[in-house]
Amino acid sequence: MAKVSSVYNKIGELRARYYAVATGKQQLLELIGETEIAEQVYNSNAIENSTLTFEETEKILLQIDLDRYISEREIFEAKNLARVASYINKKAKERELDLDLILLLHKMLLSNIRDDAAGRFRNNNEWVQVGNYIAVNPKEVPSRLEKMIAEYNANIKGDIVERIAKLHLDFEHIHPFIDGNGRIGRVLNNYLLIREGFVPINIKFIDRKKYYEAFKEFDENGKTKIMEQIVGRALLNSYHKRLAYLEDKKIITLKEFAKLHKVSHSGALNKANRQTIEAFLEKGVWKIGIK
Repeated sequence: MAKVSSVYNKIGELRARYYAVATGKQQLLELIGETEIAEQVYNSNAIENSTLTFEETEKILLQIDLDRYISEREIFEAKNLARVASYINKKAKERELDLDLILLLHKMLLSNIRDDAAGRFRNNNEWVQVGNYIAVNPKEVPSRLEKMIAEYNANIKGDIVERIAKLHLDFEHIHPFIDGNGRIGRVLNNYLLIREGFVPINIKFIDRKKYYEAFKEFDENGKTKIMEQIVGRALLNSYHKRLAYLEDKKIITLKEFAKLHKVSHSGALNKANRQTIEAFLEKGVWKIGIK
């Protein structure tokens, strides 16, 4: 991936292009958002070790019969997370992030899965281990979350990638719930991005190794560099996709693009992974828009 500083600049350029062409295309933008929900659900659940494939996730959300037995928990995990994702797409600009909202989203997420834990923070006796450390004292969870939100809001002039990366790392370090922390944390990323006029991101299951390395880096030395790279790349990917549609480009696969331009597919794929060309990953396939 390109250096983080250049990524910040590129995101600014893409955002300006996005707003220049988005006027009057709300229906298309809503459709893109709706079709992305299955991908967001699949990737976020897969990071948490769900056995569902992307195709199975789509079938569950479309209420199509599956070819194998799926546990009731995994079915509700898919349906509930889709409901949460749809909710924030519509409501993010209406309400600031606060503890009550976090609890509401968590209740939606764990409904019919863990009703005893849904919509509440860890209580006094609920200690949890996260990686190689014991998470924040349950008594401190509300105050630590309030501090996290206050620090995010205080840095309003800071770069959005840095702010989202830091908040996400802080949230997962606090680990306020006994279940659902990762999924709610990734939902909050998008809630804040949408609220501040950016596009939502999708942290991919294929990036899980690097994603966990980001938490290790933060837990061991307080650095956010790896998570900034992940968030930055995801944001570039999301803008590339939307601009391909909004600018009425012809969307082709990266393999077709490589053949058209007489370059190696592996070379094009390398640039796509680093987001140095305007390629985007859609339903597991690399694509790009051309004039």
